[in-house]
Amino acid sequence: MTQADGFRGHRAGTATYRRATLALFAAGMANFMTLWYVQGLLPVFSSKFSVTPTHAALAVSVTTALLAVTIVPAGMLSERFGRVPVMTFSALSSTIVGLILPWSPTFEVLVAGRALQGLLCAGVPAVAMAYLVEEFDARGLGAAMGTYVAGTSVGGLTGRLIPTLGLDVMPWNWAFQSVTVLAAVFAVIFVWKVPTSRNFTPRRVSVRQSLAELVAHLRDRTLLCLFGVGFLLLGAFMAVYNYLAYHLLNAPFSLPASLVGSVFVLYLAGTASSAVAGRCSDRFGRARILLAAVLVMGAGLSITLSNSLGILLLGVALTTTGFFAAHSIASGWVPARATTNRSGASSLYLLSYYLGSALLGALAGPAFAAHGWPGLVVYVAVILAVAVVLTLVLLWTDSSGPSHPTTAAADPRYPRPSAPGPENETEVHPAAHLSACGLPPNRVE
Repeated sequence: MTQADGFRGHRAGTATYRRATLALFAAGMANFMTLWYVQGLLPVFSSKFSVTPTHAALAVSVTTALLAVTIVPAGMLSERFGRVPVMTFSALSSTIVGLILPWSPTFEVLVAGRALQGLLCAGVPAVAMAYLVEEFDARGLGAAMGTYVAGTSVGGLTGRLIPTLGLDVMPWNWAFQSVTVLAAVFAVIFVWKVPTSRNFTPRRVSVRQSLAELVAHLRDRTLLCLFGVGFLLLGAFMAVYNYLAYHLLNAPFSLPASLVGSVFVLYLAGTASSAVAGRCSDRFGRARILLAAVLVMGAGLSITLSNSLGILLLGVALTTTGFFAAHSIASGWVPARATTNRSGASSLYLLSYYLGSALLGALAGPAFAAHGWPGLVVYVAVILAVAVVLTLVLLWTDSSGPSHPTTAAADPRYPRPSAPGPENETEVHPAAHLSACGLPPNRVE
């Protein structure tokens, strides 16, 4: 990394700042559309390929599983080959594969393609936040982060909505194709607009040293609990949304497929709850707010047992609200707890987080197949009960109190944009993926 030319980061209001933020927004859109655009189509896969809901859910779980195991290697590759090359390869290659998937002749081919996408998608979430910290001036960093996170949030929502809404006016594979084309367009915009790194120079990395740092994180009981919470919560959340469409398509609701897809709009409740949770943690402490968020998830889950559509949707909204609030607290707590290699700690959190989606989300299938929605609710309730136990351990053994900025040293691989001071402290409360950054939610380092 070098600042020999006097460059201290893209400054808000400049043309290069606008160009860079547009690029990161496009990267978030392309990446999270690609990750999640099949979730609303799972009932269609069951019908067209004659597979059970459990097997259809593999189109989601296999992608997140391969993404999880690739997160850490992708971060290490960016140290060796550069941030922008890794993100560029990830964005372009994953969306190119997506252009072919709507024409898969068999479900097995579709799942294989989704597995490949999982491997290729990891480069963006593994690297984007590090790029932001290195290349943006501190006074505009919070807004730039918010723009990227907005891209991930809107991308995930758009990716789920477009194909399901398109089912009313076109064949399912053309509805699928429309969203894959849009994701590819955003990938091209990212490659076209993203500025090259000026504060980071690729270097050789010691695999042994990197692994030793990761192992040290695994010896920290607080971090282990947080990794476990991430694993459990996304697994529970994905179980709900993977099978919600099947529940709404069947009696007593019997909703049309396009209307079922609009349920994903409830994700917007999570965007708001993340910001609120961050502010509450400043006042009441991370552990208390994390526990409250998990309990809100459980309360919402119980409400979904109602046969009233309005009450069920309220329950889903509460479950969504609790999940995003809990995730924002846990993901921000991880780098605040780590004293060295914060990006490595955050990578481990992301690994466990996406593995939860892959494993627990997929294992929900037998419960749903055997006992319907009530069976799924019981399955998810057990997961949440374990999450409550881990959160209580955090409350008892590592009560953080109000989450004031940590005094731990920053990862030496990432430069501080400028000297600390009131004008350089940026409060950031983005929604769901600050964990990739290696930063606590209430401070930019």
